[in-house]
Amino acid sequence: MATSTTLSIINPSTLPAPRTLPSAGNVFLSLFKADLTTQWRNRRASLMVVLLPVVIVMSWKALIVKTGGAFVLSNAITLGLNAIGLMGYSNSIARDREKEIFQRLRVAPAANWTIMGSRLAVQLVMIILMTVIVMIIGYQYDKIVLSAAGYFAGILTAIAGGAVYLALGQAIVGRIRNPETVNATSRLIYIAFIMVGMFGELGMLGDIIDKAVKYTPYGTVKSIVSGALTPSTWTNDTTLALVLTLGYTAVFAYLGIKWFKWSTKH
Repeated sequence: MATSTTLSIINPSTLPAPRTLPSAGNVFLSLFKADLTTQWRNRRASLMVVLLPVVIVMSWKALIVKTGGAFVLSNAITLGLNAIGLMGYSNSIARDREKEIFQRLRVAPAANWTIMGSRLAVQLVMIILMTVIVMIIGYQYDKIVLSAAGYFAGILTAIAGGAVYLALGQAIVGRIRNPETVNATSRLIYIAFIMVGMFGELGMLGDIIDKAVKYTPYGTVKSIVSGALTPSTWTNDTTLALVLTLGYTAVFAYLGIKWFKWSTKH
């Protein structure tokens, strides 16, 4: 007895629609919201980043008459930028890499630039927040009054200066894989910048070192922030400091990208 086989043809219109991958912009926004939430939950560390420059502004009040308000504000902002890039960013990247967070994110439909871009965007928010807080404290406590152009330009140069320390933090975490070693190295460099930069700016380390400090990342960032806070004092030397700042950023960023590994296991 013969048997017949019936083939059923499925109408393509009844099939479920294929899933579309989210756009890079939507992925970036989702990552940014998640990273911003993480930063908020770790607000004690964020508070410590802002606390040091605020203490500098308040404790250096007596120097304003001698050195000017822009000198005090620029040093405080520069120290805050140091803390954000070296203490905050590098350690958070090293910690997340150790926990294999980056490896899990790369499995998801997320481009590499969205993963790191969201982290950098959060640090940009921190830079702006720290700079604004320092300016407010300077105005309220020290009576430092700047022009509207000075406030705006000061924030822009703080972003440019912050890029130097974010790039340096990226180079550190790229070269060193162990998170504890990253923490120790970033702290050592941070302290060195504070000691040499701050005391060098005050003229306490001798003429040779005082002149050399002006060409270090601390000195160039401090120069452009100070010049931006009082635009009338911007000179050719300040422009040179800006060029050096951008050069430092390019070099550190290149090394940080070249050395960086997404996992500590390979």
